[in-house]
Amino acid sequence: MSETRRSPLTYVAQFARGFAMGAADIVPGVSGGTVALVLGIYDRLIRNIRTGARGLRQVLTGRITDFRQTLRDIEWVWLISLLVGILVAVFALSSVLEELLHDQPIAMAGLFFGLVVGTLWIAFHLLDRVDSTAIGIMLGVGVALFLLLGLREDTEVAEGTAEVVTQPFWVFALAGAVAICAMILPGISGSFILVILGMYTEVLGAVNDRDFASLAAFMVGCIIGLALFSTLLNHLLENHRNQVIAVMIGLMLGSMRVLWPWPNGTSTTTLSAPADEIALPILLAVAGAAAVIAVEHFSSRVGTMPDSLD
Repeated sequence: MSETRRSPLTYVAQFARGFAMGAADIVPGVSGGTVALVLGIYDRLIRNIRTGARGLRQVLTGRITDFRQTLRDIEWVWLISLLVGILVAVFALSSVLEELLHDQPIAMAGLFFGLVVGTLWIAFHLLDRVDSTAIGIMLGVGVALFLLLGLREDTEVAEGTAEVVTQPFWVFALAGAVAICAMILPGISGSFILVILGMYTEVLGAVNDRDFASLAAFMVGCIIGLALFSTLLNHLLENHRNQVIAVMIGLMLGSMRVLWPWPNGTSTTTLSAPADEIALPILLAVAGAAAVIAVEHFSSRVGTMPDSLD
């Protein structure tokens, strides 16, 4: 799948998509995979990752000639434009979003809740058919994730918790493999998965202490997990697309437990009835849902134009 010559605007648009994915990954309960699904690039992203995984296997088995061909099959400029957008968003917006989530937790949760509602509307229309199997998968996965998220009340590490490395290398590798899979699935936050696994402070501790051996183990886990999972996910999308979309919808439904604005936004999985601040979160939720649907509508129209930005 070699890339054809495209307008520079193509890659500007791709950078913007990556920026949106990176911004989403910062928020507990939201993932870059959700944004990729809305913008219609999810299949293409997984396909490129799967191709990269095939190249990794070829290197490990000494098939260098096949590896060179695989390198030409990857849409490098498209992929790098996306990755740069993600990294820029993480570095540029992490402090801003962290401050907003701290100062306006209920209002911001309302906005994110609306964004996921809009995504659910779009994802539901991606189903080829809505039958008893699809409904059962959506409800089953949604309830399972809803209950899983409830096993931990807080989505953030307690303030003052020591950021130190105490786990062996294999635990870092396993955590990386699990977290990276979560990051490419709509509805699951990789950082929240690290919190659930008790590895969030461990990874931060490794970064702060410049523990490159632990970080290398974490990265190896990410690479292995991404290679295995992307291959499986690509196969499932090609052969069982309707069921996969139903699973993704279920994941997003379950993740809304974290995004429910009350009592204290995304910092807790505890649920309560709307109280005190009500009007603004609801207005932001409606605006968020409308914005997602509008973006998807625009993206679809652009995708049908001869010189598509997609």
